[in-house]
Amino acid sequence: MLLCTVRTCHQPLVREDRRVICARGHSFDVARSGYINLLQPQDRRSKQPGDTSDAVAARRRLHDRGVTAPLRDAIAAMANVKPDDAVLDAGCGDGFYLGTLDCDAHGVDISPPAIEAAAKRYLDCEWIVANADRFIPYGDATFTRVMSITARMNSSEFRRVLRDDGRLLVAIPAPDDLVELRGAGRDRIERTIETFANEFAIVDQRRALTIADLDRDAVHDVLLSIYRPRDIERLEPMRVTFSLDLLLFAPR
Repeated sequence: MLLCTVRTCHQPLVREDRRVICARGHSFDVARSGYINLLQPQDRRSKQPGDTSDAVAARRRLHDRGVTAPLRDAIAAMANVKPDDAVLDAGCGDGFYLGTLDCDAHGVDISPPAIEAAAKRYLDCEWIVANADRFIPYGDATFTRVMSITARMNSSEFRRVLRDDGRLLVAIPAPDDLVELRGAGRDRIERTIETFANEFAIVDQRRALTIADLDRDAVHDVLLSIYRPRDIERLEPMRVTFSLDLLLFAPR
């Protein structure tokens, strides 16, 4: 059940032709590509919230090269999604990790360019522009799976929209993710488990890792996708590590 995002409303939205409308008369248009923009002005952190068009396009090119396919496959294996599952990807970006799953799929992201890219490629999913950091525009206990892939995390909202027998899959950058480009990172596992401790218990943990030999163009796209434009001047082909820690949680 999709909900109105107007503050203090949160009434169910009903589809009418090229718009969705709630009982209080709040109306949202359906874009030509099929997505719905529910983002409210007060929920924006800037005039252009979320990932830029350049960053979205750079990530899409990396995905299309097959660089991140092993990470996608590891996420799919851990999520263990069945065709009758209802799945939410909160902070879904261009839809790469959700769009190929065989399920009732719903993606939310604050970036209109990311959702536009997702909607144009993955036609069988529902794509929503909204700020999931504040409110996920779906009813209580809607989903059997919730995913958060290198995105901001909202433990209480994840728990609200997840069924009691559902699972939450969180992917965070591992310490060696892109180590060749930005140095070793922090181990975020313990802190992430603590973030969800009130609503969730950890039930599984794995690391997904792949190493790719990238040409200059691919390295350029990695740097664009992580907002490191000043490093582009010293581009050269290199071997790059992509690494995620995958954490699977069950509701308490």
